[in-house]
Amino acid sequence: MQFHGTGKVNEHGHLEIGGMDTVTLVEQYGTPLYVYDVALIRERARSFKKTFENLNIKAQVAYASKAFSTVAMVQLAEEEGLSLDVVSGGELYTAIAAGFPADKIHFHGNNKSLEELDMAIEKEIGCFVVDNFYELEILEELCAPREKTVNILLRVTPGIEAHTHDYILTGQDDSKFGFGLQNGQADEAVDTALKSKHLNLLGVHCHIGSQIFETTGFLVAARKIFEKLKDWKNEKAFEAQVLNLGGGFGIRYTKEDDPIPASQYVEEIIGEVKNQAEKLGMETPEIWIEPGRSMVGDAGTTLYRIGSRKEVPNVRQYVAVDGGMSDNLRPALYQAKYEAVLANKANVEPDETVSIAGKCCESGDMLIWDLPLPKSDHTDLLAVFCTGAYGYSMANNYNRIPRPPVVFIENGQAKLVVKRESFEDMVRLDLPLKEKIKK
Repeated sequence: MQFHGTGKVNEHGHLEIGGMDTVTLVEQYGTPLYVYDVALIRERARSFKKTFENLNIKAQVAYASKAFSTVAMVQLAEEEGLSLDVVSGGELYTAIAAGFPADKIHFHGNNKSLEELDMAIEKEIGCFVVDNFYELEILEELCAPREKTVNILLRVTPGIEAHTHDYILTGQDDSKFGFGLQNGQADEAVDTALKSKHLNLLGVHCHIGSQIFETTGFLVAARKIFEKLKDWKNEKAFEAQVLNLGGGFGIRYTKEDDPIPASQYVEEIIGEVKNQAEKLGMETPEIWIEPGRSMVGDAGTTLYRIGSRKEVPNVRQYVAVDGGMSDNLRPALYQAKYEAVLANKANVEPDETVSIAGKCCESGDMLIWDLPLPKSDHTDLLAVFCTGAYGYSMANNYNRIPRPPVVFIENGQAKLVVKRESFEDMVRLDLPLKEKIKK
C-alpha cells in the first residue's frame, strides 16, 4: 500500500498520520472520523504557488472551497497565502467568519441569489465570476444605487470537456455554466460589461472538467480563449488582465490513477499562455487557477469501526462499517473508487476479499467493492483513503445519522476543527406539530 503525505505504519503496526496513531485518535474522538494531514495540504499549496513564483508570473492560486469548507480550512488557506473560491452564501459566510481577506474571495455559481450577491457586494469581495446575463443585470441593479464598482470575470464555455486522460472538443456550448464562446454569447456579455459603469471586466474564466491527469485540455482551452481575446482586443479595445483556467487537477484515489505533479500542470499552463500572448502580440495576463480536490483530497482519511458481516455463499462477503453514504456520498453518486486498510492491522497481509457496506438503509450504500483485507471483526478499524474532497462537503443526515467530526493532524498534534453532531442537533431546527402532553 502506498500511503499519502505523512501516512505510514508505526511500530505497533497501526496506521499513523501526521505523527498520530489512528487507533489513539479513534479512542479520543470515536468513529466515523474525518482526519486531515495538514502537512500534505501545506505542501500542495506551496507547490502550486512556488511554481508561479519561480517563473516570475503574476498569479492567484485560489482554493476551491466547495471541496471542503470549514472555518479552520479557510484559515489554513489564508496561512498559505491562497485566494479563495466560494460558490454559495454559506461558503461566503464561512470565509467571512474565518476572517479571510474579502478582497481575495472569488464568488462562483450559476444562480447566485439576490441575497448572496448583496452580501458579497457589501463585504467588498475581490471578484465575481459572472455566469449568465441575469447575473450581469442583477449586479448592475445592486451596484448602481450604491455607486459601487465590482470586479468581474466572465465564465466562458470553450467547447472542451476533460476528464482523467481524455479530452473532447465538443464543438458546442451545452453546459449549465457560462457564456458560449462559439455561439456569440461571450461576445455579447463582453459588450454588456464594457458598457457598464459599475462592472470592471478583468478577464475570463473557464473550467473544463475534473480529475484530469494531463495538461492537453488546459492548453487547448487556452488557445481557443486567446483566439477570442485577440478579437476582443482588435474589435472592442478590450485586453484581458486575468485568465482563469479553473481547476480539475487529478489525484490518486487508487493504484489505477497516475496524476502528474502540481508543478507540471502550472509550468505547462504558463508556457502555453505566454506563447499564445506573444504570438498574438498581447500582454501576458495574470493567471488564476482553482485547485480544490488536488489541495485536500488525498490529505483526508476517514476512520470507521467494523460492524456486522454477511456471507453470500459462493458470491461475496459483506463487511459493514458505522458510516457510509451519509459521510461519503461519492461511491453512490459517481461510483467513485477508494482504497482502504485496517488501521489497527496496517502491516498484516490480506487473507480475504470483502465488500465494504455502509449502514444506511439503501442497497446502493456500498463504499468499496472487492477489497483485500485481513480477517476482521468489531474490534477493528477501517481507514479509507483520499476522502478529503467532497466527503465532509457532501455529508448529510440521511437516516438521521449525525455527521462525523473533523480532526486536523500536524506534527504529532491533533486539533478538533468540527465537532461531532449529536442526536439533539438532529432535531434542533424541528418544530413540533403539537406540544408533547406531559403526564
